[in-house]
Amino acid sequence: MGFKLENTKTATLKKTKISNKESFLKKEITFLGSSFSNKTKEDFYTELGLLLKAGITLKDALELIENAQKKRQQKVILKAISNDIVTGASLSDSLQSKKEFTEYEYYSIKIGEETGTLQQVTEQLGAFYSRKNEQRRNIISALTYPIIILSTAILVVAFMLSYVVPMFQDIFKQQGVDLPKITEFIIAASEFFKTYGWLFLVIIIIFIASKSVLKKKLWYRRLTDKLTLKLPYIGSFLKTIYLSQFTQAVSLLTASKVPLVNSIQLVKKMIGFMPLQDALEVVEADILKGKSLSQSLDKHKLFDAKMVALVKVAEETNQNEFIFQRLNARYTTQVQQKSKLLSTALEPFIIMIVGVLVGVILIAMYLPMFRLSSVLG
Repeated sequence: MGFKLENTKTATLKKTKISNKESFLKKEITFLGSSFSNKTKEDFYTELGLLLKAGITLKDALELIENAQKKRQQKVILKAISNDIVTGASLSDSLQSKKEFTEYEYYSIKIGEETGTLQQVTEQLGAFYSRKNEQRRNIISALTYPIIILSTAILVVAFMLSYVVPMFQDIFKQQGVDLPKITEFIIAASEFFKTYGWLFLVIIIIFIASKSVLKKKLWYRRLTDKLTLKLPYIGSFLKTIYLSQFTQAVSLLTASKVPLVNSIQLVKKMIGFMPLQDALEVVEADILKGKSLSQSLDKHKLFDAKMVALVKVAEETNQNEFIFQRLNARYTTQVQQKSKLLSTALEPFIIMIVGVLVGVILIAMYLPMFRLSSVLG
């Protein structure tokens, strides 16, 4: 569907503004500072695609979304895009000039403009970010309760080592009771925590403060991603999430008739998971040497055998878009299942660890009390 700026009708714009005065456009688009979050991009592309589908020109659609914003940063960005369109620039060129948008979005929009499918491309981009945000919500939902329990457990153990254990220690010293090994160990742990506990707190604060700087370093991202990938179950869970994003992105680009090599290059820039980026780097080189995509994927453990087999079928039947859509649906289902299982498994596991730690501390403190009562008796 093509849109020409010279066909803009002022009357249509005014009418649409009135009818949409209290519509969904005022509800969801939210910018964090001067940049677009993934949630913002989901809303932006979804609403832009809907307005273009309704027959509204690109310039008017951008103005509608701009006028619906309440924050100054939102209006500034959308106003700049609208001004670029008025001066004759394309939407893709306008997005390319702004740091809030990636090359993946630029090339997707550019292809939509060149092929007359801008409306479909914006809808697909909205769907891409919608799925990505849904996966993020699944992770947060799965980890929120276990993290709360774990934090509470750490505070309980810290309180017992800092205040409860020293109280018992004073009683044992006054009575001259021989302490069991487990009690001596807990007392030593308590003294160590009281002496160096502040140091651990400082290290945690420094780590949190420096994380925003370190995550921009390539070596740090590669190290943390590789270590995370090796974690039991967590690694498999994250791998499935990024494979879901990979298959959805390739499906979107394939539907837009983007050449395979260009698709790999764009996806590599879009997904910030270093093991996947490194694998796609090699895949891209192999394809340029004449190998098929399935042969290239088969060399990496990151891509499972079923995925490689389906990609091979897609190449032989020329149904890349359909196969990658099916793969995306499969990985999305796995993400949902694994997120629920992760939440279900972590909760009792953390509770059990908390119970064991608290139980060991109580037993260590009460054993000398039993000895003392037997001596006094």
